[in-house]
Amino acid sequence: MGKRVAVVLSGCGVYDGSEIYESVITLLRLDQAGAEVQCFAPDIEQLHVINHVTGEVAEGETRNVLVEAARLARGEIRELAEANADDFDAVILPGGFGAAKNLSNFAVPGAQLNVQKELRDFIGAMHNSGKPVGLMCIAPVMSGVLFDAGVKCTIGDNPEIVAAIEATGAEHRTCGVGDICIDEKNKLVTTPAYMLAGRISEAATGINKLVDAVLGMT
Repeated sequence: MGKRVAVVLSGCGVYDGSEIYESVITLLRLDQAGAEVQCFAPDIEQLHVINHVTGEVAEGETRNVLVEAARLARGEIRELAEANADDFDAVILPGGFGAAKNLSNFAVPGAQLNVQKELRDFIGAMHNSGKPVGLMCIAPVMSGVLFDAGVKCTIGDNPEIVAAIEATGAEHRTCGVGDICIDEKNKLVTTPAYMLAGRISEAATGINKLVDAVLGMT
């Protein structure tokens, strides 16, 4: 039987949900490795809806994170509240600004962020069970809240975001787009992905390494 991996999504679309390329590359690599995957998303309303043509907020529109994330999962998705750490060997979070707007509120208060309770509970249970976690793109900004002080992670090299991450108690490591940061103690693997990537192939290099490393820790 393949490794059982939970993939937590935050909607659908880079500016207000999960980054689509990052999500698809993650799911593809897991499938190639023979993993059994279950996607999850919280059943909550998005912070806002972004018009991905203009980049502007679509005033008056509302969307549900779970419903939008179901587009990426081809409908095979469950509410995050149902995620049980006993059922999985690892968990991976693709990036996209949904991680900073829906799974947490980092986009608003920065270092004073809160993480969505269902996610915090699930990641906490996985961590307490000694199971690996993968965070990519902007998602590692939650590391200092999800793990103990001193946890090591990367979002690439953005100085303002690095400062906010370190203000939460995490230790940032500068990392190239094709590389990963591994915190062996916390079994946390992070990669910059589209925080740095200019092409999908660049993002894929680091994401594939992250998936492989997470599976290797199970």
